Amino acid sequence: MRKWYKLLILTTKQTMYTNTISVIVHTSYQAHVWLLSPPCQPYTRQGLQKQSGDARAFSFLKILELMLQASRPPVMLFMENVVGFETSDTHTKMIEILEKAGFSTQEFILSPMQFGVPYSRPRYFCLAKRKPLSFQKQLHNNQLLWSPSPLLDNDADLESIETHGSQATSDKLLLSCEPICRFLDHSNHRELSFYDASSIQSEVALEKNEDPNEQVIESFNQYLVPSGLIDRWGSAMDIVYPDSRRCCCFTKSYYRYVKGTGSLLAPFEAERMGKAHSLKEQKLRYFTPREVANLHSFPKDFQFPQHIGLRQRYALLGNSLSVAVVAPLLRYLFTEPS
Repeated sequence: MRKWYKLLILTTKQTMYTNTISVIVHTSYQAHVWLLSPPCQPYTRQGLQKQSGDARAFSFLKILELMLQASRPPVMLFMENVVGFETSDTHTKMIEILEKAGFSTQEFILSPMQFGVPYSRPRYFCLAKRKPLSFQKQLHNNQLLWSPSPLLDNDADLESIETHGSQATSDKLLLSCEPICRFLDHSNHRELSFYDASSIQSEVALEKNEDPNEQVIESFNQYLVPSGLIDRWGSAMDIVYPDSRRCCCFTKSYYRYVKGTGSLLAPFEAERMGKAHSLKEQKLRYFTPREVANLHSFPKDFQFPQHIGLRQRYALLGNSLSVAVVAPLLRYLFTEPS
């Protein structure tokens, strides 16, 4: 029989006061499952790595401490953060509190690439179940796994495909991913050049008696990387092609900056354009928000409200999660042993 659970989704912030957190934990929701995504800045490699000494870690730890006092604590917990959290003192305190509260835990570091998506975005995940509930595969209790095999049926095939390991393992992981062209706006990009507007039809433009070619060119021009940025930062850019099987993680600063914020696309096929051509000749562009959403495995009918600007769309996507990774994790969390 399918069970339904109340969910409490908490994206903890420094500005949440202790009394507000107390009200949420003690009285407001009485949720069966808590989904937690606390601030990642205390644990990122680029940050100061103050861990629990960072004020932004306070609310998360406070929520966990108050859980011990709750009249009806959650029966399940899902927590996500950046790689690096697993070695922090905040992680140590979290595990101590969960053990004291009677939870069994299973931890993962997973990337969309392990699910066939050409997107390198490794993240730390903690799944917890309060006794007497138990995981379907209890042999992984109190372990940190770098493989998605417990989540999937074909364990043997994916056991060796991990995000850390030998070069052979990395090569095998790349081969398991779809090419980036499958996630672009135009699925028939081999026949349709990114700049061949004459072959693009726009029903909306036709209804408005506008030239669809001009409309497409204008809309796509905003994604071109300015030549000045190529001159300055070209050597630091991560450039991928439609036939590539990996792109870098998109951050909330994508489109505002080009260094270290995500991959750029050279939209012409490598065999047609030649990877030895200069960067300016390759007509570099940013991935569109729709394409970034595709790489996050968002549904095809997902759309932003019209009032959300372009930079804000990139920022929201940069702070989001991969559906390809989170969906099997939640399915595994909710599954009871047979």
